[in-house]
Amino acid sequence: MIFTQQCLFFYLALDLRSTRIYQSHTMTTTRVILNFPWTSSEKLKGDFFQDTGVTDAVMKIARKELREDKTIREQSLEQLREWLHKNGDVENVRTDDLFLLRFLRTKKFSVPMAQQMILKYLNFRKVFTHLIHTLDFMSPSVLKLLNSGYIFPSPIRDKHGRRIIVGFANHLNPAEHNSSDMARLHFITYETLMEDPENQICGLVHIGDFKGISTAHIACWNPTDFLRIMKWGEQSVPMRNKEVHLVNVPSTVKYIIEAGKAMVSKKMKERLQVHVTVPDLCRKVDPACLPKELGGTMPMAEMIELWKMELAAKRNLVLSTSNMRILSDRGIVSRNGTDRNNNNSNSLGMETITGSFRKLEVD
Repeated sequence: MIFTQQCLFFYLALDLRSTRIYQSHTMTTTRVILNFPWTSSEKLKGDFFQDTGVTDAVMKIARKELREDKTIREQSLEQLREWLHKNGDVENVRTDDLFLLRFLRTKKFSVPMAQQMILKYLNFRKVFTHLIHTLDFMSPSVLKLLNSGYIFPSPIRDKHGRRIIVGFANHLNPAEHNSSDMARLHFITYETLMEDPENQICGLVHIGDFKGISTAHIACWNPTDFLRIMKWGEQSVPMRNKEVHLVNVPSTVKYIIEAGKAMVSKKMKERLQVHVTVPDLCRKVDPACLPKELGGTMPMAEMIELWKMELAAKRNLVLSTSNMRILSDRGIVSRNGTDRNNNNSNSLGMETITGSFRKLEVD
């Protein structure tokens, strides 16, 4: 395969060392960065590189926004490992620093909240096994969807050090792909990005272009699955979601968005912005971080090829997470204190979602 040959050449050129590639743009606040987590003899000033794999500049963000320092980090990791060791409700959970720090950083080093998120994360993966099984980007249907440009992160960080995840709804062919293909590619994207400590600290920005979306795209989803993912995703998937931008949203899809907003926290509602046109989006997001197809400079195809190199470097690590299990959800405390496994349609708000889907079909 051409892609395999390109990756091999790239790896040899790197001499199997961690590499950061910087590219100048019209705006000096942006940069292209690729992270490959191989052992490196490279050292940076200060002790933060050895402890966390990031620079002092990124650790300043961690100290300010997450209250993270070496002492808190080490104590919190020790407590989490001890809890996992004694917890009979889970098995084969990764205990390396990078994995556990996903949850600690998302919860600003509250150990009890990080423990709850680990349980919810494992339960999320269990409940949606039918959608997010086999997290391998090389699976034919997933790779085809990736190559189409359905969802991928820009290699260019914004001025806050955040990666930008871009999605084009109409790049999905509903005759060829289903909700499992979509869910798997989303989850593979998030899992891979969270293997980078800089992404854990700085967070992510999500951009969705809904131009050309049809009822066939929406019909790929079972309303119940859609609702439960919206309801549980924010609480279960450890990511710092800093902004969500939607553009070219047709009036019919706004019903689904409004229904989905009822499932997320007030914080996430405030971080969601809907833009009428691409120029409107570019006034809120640095265009240099966007693909050429959304007003940026780098073509989408180039961004995808760079992303596939990152995916290849972390593929085995992502696949290894499939061994983790939750044996009982008795330790999970829901956000509102109710039984999170109650499948009653009224308690889950199914009337709202189902009504929104019907409205979409009528319009």
